[in-house]
Amino acid sequence: MQPLPHRPEAASPDKPGSEGDHPADVEVLEAAGIQWVALAGVGADEVAWVRQHHSFHPLAMEDLTSRNQRPKVDDYGRELFIVLYFPLLDTSTGSLRTVEVDIFVSRDFIVSVPRAGIPGIEDLFERYRSMEDARLEDFRRGTGYLVYRIIDAAIDNGFPILKGIGDALERIEDSVFDASSDATVRAIAAAKTNIIDFRRLARPQRATYRQLKRAFRERDGSPELDPYFDDAIDASERTWDLLEAYVEVVTGLETTNQNIRGARVNNTVRILTAWSVVILPLTLVASIFGMNVRVPGEGEIVAFWIIVLGMAVGLVLTVRYFRRRDWL
Repeated sequence: MQPLPHRPEAASPDKPGSEGDHPADVEVLEAAGIQWVALAGVGADEVAWVRQHHSFHPLAMEDLTSRNQRPKVDDYGRELFIVLYFPLLDTSTGSLRTVEVDIFVSRDFIVSVPRAGIPGIEDLFERYRSMEDARLEDFRRGTGYLVYRIIDAAIDNGFPILKGIGDALERIEDSVFDASSDATVRAIAAAKTNIIDFRRLARPQRATYRQLKRAFRERDGSPELDPYFDDAIDASERTWDLLEAYVEVVTGLETTNQNIRGARVNNTVRILTAWSVVILPLTLVASIFGMNVRVPGEGEIVAFWIIVLGMAVGLVLTVRYFRRRDWL
């Protein structure tokens, strides 16, 4: 990767230094007097570099290295510290995992962690790196607009995941009446787990996006960015609405599948019980004439055939009666 040209100013405690003095996992894009510093992680080298080139609030640096944060927007005067979470689909297992994105925002730079992991943010970063005109056009609109572009790219990355969940629910709906109910149960459980995980990270961020809109309004004193953050809020609400609809669908599918499984079990038990009742009189007759005592017709072949005929007639009549009552 070739480093991008940087401004000739000397580094200050509040601005990233030149692009040649950072670790391999730190990349810097610059245009129109704005820098986007992207960290792939929060290893020791990256944190040391941030501390060297910035004077962020100690609480913000503590939150940066802690991985147990809630979505929030903290205003430390010279910079905002934003914590957001986004879903990432593990294609090997089909399950969701959560990726935390931390963003420091000042008037002339952004520091984001991580760059890697979320395809939408990766694509946006690569676009700015490879297309100088696009980078210049967006960077000159300020760091607030860049934050919107980062958030918008990350939110948009969640919609294909939502579509995948919806497609999975449609396949379950088509197969819920199939005999392979065990596979259906596993599919419902997987879809339900993904929906719950997605809702767990989407719920608190609905308020965070509104808080972010207010923070930039107060910081810039202008409503210029309001439509963009309204767009992010709208995308978040659409995500939440889809998740709410999916909850209803998966709950209905789970209930339907349970009812079908219960009906199948009940039907099996009913048939077995009915056949037990049908066979019971025959077993009783056979037991009586099989006792080691003298019985009428003992030793007579005619008596044997009479008994067999009587058992057959009784069996036929009992089966017809059970079928007429829909017990068999």
